[in-house]
Amino acid sequence: MRRTHVDHGRDEASGSMSALIDQITGLARRQYRVFIIVPAMALAIGLLYLLVTPSQYTATTTLLIDSTTLRVLQNQLQPQGDVPLDTLQVGSQVEILASRKLGLAVVRDLHLADDPEFAGTGNWNPFASSGATEDREQHALDEFLAHRSIARADKTYALNISYTSKSAATAAKIANAIAEAYIDDQLGAKYQTVTRAGAWLQDRINELKAKAAAADRAVLDFKEKNNIVDLGGAGTSAAGANTFSRLIGEQQLYELNSQLATARGATSEAKARLDRIEQVRKMDVSEGAVADTLKNEVITRLRNQYMDLSAREANISGRYGADHAAASNLRDQMEELRRNIRAELGRIAGSYRSDYEIARTREENLERSLATLVSEGQLTNRDKLGLAELESSAKVYHTLFDNFLQRYMEAIQQQSFPITDARIISPAVAPTKKSKPVTSLVLAIALSLGLMASVGIAALREAVDGVFRTARQAEQELGARCLSVIPLASASASPVPPRSGAAMVTDPSGLAALPPPQGALEPAATEEQRYAFSDSLKRRAVDDPISVFTEAFRAIKVSAWLQANVRENKVIGITSTLPSEGKSTVAANLAALMADAGRRVVLIDADLRNPTLARSLTPRPQAGWLEVMSGKLDLAQATGREPTTGLALLPLLLTEAPVHSDEVLASQGFRDLLERLRQSYDYIIVDLPPLAPVVDVRAIVPAIDSFVFVVEWGATSVKTVRRHLLAETELHDRLLGVVLNKANLRMLERFEQPGIYQNGYYMRGG
Repeated sequence: MRRTHVDHGRDEASGSMSALIDQITGLARRQYRVFIIVPAMALAIGLLYLLVTPSQYTATTTLLIDSTTLRVLQNQLQPQGDVPLDTLQVGSQVEILASRKLGLAVVRDLHLADDPEFAGTGNWNPFASSGATEDREQHALDEFLAHRSIARADKTYALNISYTSKSAATAAKIANAIAEAYIDDQLGAKYQTVTRAGAWLQDRINELKAKAAAADRAVLDFKEKNNIVDLGGAGTSAAGANTFSRLIGEQQLYELNSQLATARGATSEAKARLDRIEQVRKMDVSEGAVADTLKNEVITRLRNQYMDLSAREANISGRYGADHAAASNLRDQMEELRRNIRAELGRIAGSYRSDYEIARTREENLERSLATLVSEGQLTNRDKLGLAELESSAKVYHTLFDNFLQRYMEAIQQQSFPITDARIISPAVAPTKKSKPVTSLVLAIALSLGLMASVGIAALREAVDGVFRTARQAEQELGARCLSVIPLASASASPVPPRSGAAMVTDPSGLAALPPPQGALEPAATEEQRYAFSDSLKRRAVDDPISVFTEAFRAIKVSAWLQANVRENKVIGITSTLPSEGKSTVAANLAALMADAGRRVVLIDADLRNPTLARSLTPRPQAGWLEVMSGKLDLAQATGREPTTGLALLPLLLTEAPVHSDEVLASQGFRDLLERLRQSYDYIIVDLPPLAPVVDVRAIVPAIDSFVFVVEWGATSVKTVRRHLLAETELHDRLLGVVLNKANLRMLERFEQPGIYQNGYYMRGG
């Protein structure tokens, strides 16, 4: 069961898609001329546009915004605010490039106000006043801005400056001029900024210079007042050092401390030498440490002599004995050398003692002087605090002055550097191909617009068509079955020659064909008038039996036979909404076809406003059913017969139009007439007046078993038919069906499936 539902859903979706495809293909078939003509016209317009529109050329200059360019040359001279650009700053540069100020600079630089392409030949006047010149410049500026474009390359600092002109050389010249004007503007802006900064810095320098001078004077006045003398580094002068001035007491204290430290060192050194010499004097002169410690030349020389004599004495004593005269003599010389060494050591010790005493005395003197100076320095500490405050203030002013002076010098030097954040990396050249109009784009747009317009026009034509085109449409709009679609046929067509011999009787099922009984065709043959249709179109269904035209009437005939199996269906009224829809022709052909099939059929002309049956018969009838109703004639005398088919004809003759035609049709006499005809005929075909102009049909509805409603194909408004037919509910309930008449088969195939009506199955078309 579930699978059945799924398959059913798929079938519905497939059916919907198929219906949509059918609608689209049907629209294409019906409106194919629109789909051909409208796009062709659009392409023609596009080609005309390409022919009449002057060619335009676009040249592009690429400008790079890069704040790091030439930073090495600028070095420390770069202004404080000149930092690498971010995205917002690049966007600001785009706005500067697009400004009217920059554009006006280009207009004036290239004299575009005098160029006819910008100012127009009609506006140019060589003797114009200054006001007129300004107006021409503004007009040229507007033209300039209209053809200029600035675009930033994605995720880069590169800006593409494009200009479009009728001349390729002009386009390149102006694009390059825009870039040059931007660079000049940046240089001018920087120069103005530096100039303003220099003027401000100069004012501040003068102010700080005055304040620094006042601070220096305050320091000098304080020193003079407090008898303070600078020694060492004077850091508050205009020459400037970065240390505070030192007071004279501080200088002396510093020097005494240094001297005292030096004296103490000298005393310690002298004491150490004295102690060492005393230790050496206690040593034996024969010890080598004496000479090594003192490093005195005299002692070293004496020591060497002593050592030489000692070696000789030891040699002689070893050879000749210790008592030998030579050995004794040598010992005497050695003793003399020892006395000399001791005497030299005593002299050195005295010298060291004297140095020690002098150093100790100097140290004591320095200590006393330092103590005195410290005592005096305590008295000047208060003055020192005031001087430090003044010197600190003076130092601050001098530092500010130096900084501002340095910045001022940098600003002055910046004026001589022609450096900007922009440079041209790709100058514009004269293009060789036009940029506008683009032939492929124009033709594509024209074709697209043409296709869209054709779809719109086709849909509009479909929407405003408002007439009946297909059987399905008639059934949907009127709620009734469409019996057939009758093709358009003219009376001038060459019909098949009338057949001779007896007609064949065919039952509704089409299973038997027998000769009709003679008495059924001619109940009163001796008294009836024989007529022939002067209009061959009235009997076209009989004369041309193998055709689309006749097959449409067979469909009506079969529907009438089938309806007779359900309920009584002898009296069939043929009507339409408006006149001239072919209801009388439909009635005559339907009646003739039924009679030709062996049925007893009578055709009654009941259109009291415009009777047509009598006018289409030869010979012209002399009486009709009105005379029968009035009692002037018998029914058999008023009834005529078409000899080929056996169709009975009951015409209507009027000398003047009746005032109350509806009363005639609604009268009991007309009903009695129909009742009498029911007794003698199988079918009574009643040609009724149209529904919209008169009310006659409404009056006769109860007397009619079923109605065949004729609608002219492609002519009668859907709204008109719905308004009149659907308003008559009783008539609508009695409808046998609707017939679309006068259909153009070639056009019909645009609305229906192709090949239905013209597929070669029939011998010839209607």
